[in-house]
Amino acid sequence: MDCLLFKPTTYMNSSGRALRAVADYYRIETAGILVVHDEIDLDAGVIRLKTGGGHGGHKGLRDISEKLGGGDYLRLRIGVSHPGDKTRVLAHVLGRPDGGDTELIGSAIDKGLETLPLLFAGEPDKAMTRLHTQQGS
Repeated sequence: MDCLLFKPTTYMNSSGRALRAVADYYRIETAGILVVHDEIDLDAGVIRLKTGGGHGGHKGLRDISEKLGGGDYLRLRIGVSHPGDKTRVLAHVLGRPDGGDTELIGSAIDKGLETLPLLFAGEPDKAMTRLHTQQGS
């Protein structure tokens, strides 16, 4: 299976427009899209893979779902923790991770990369099981 890695140059909150253009140009179905994103509702270092769902207040996911006409795409959610106060969320997600969070997040990304062969083989359920089992979820 071919894989196209795409990193929009737009702000995350406007990334749906760029993703829609790429999906249209390459004729990629929504189900064939994997969005990798930060997730403040997961502790730093936790990684989860899921299909579909709402945006959970994530403005980037909201824009992507609006532009794709729904949320039925794969999501690789990388935990970055919540800063504890909603007024600090923006600075938290745009800034560098604190202390040991950098290593935890890096390790989570490595675990996510290990599941790519299963995703490319069209086996997202096996990828989810492997990823979530590695973390003792």
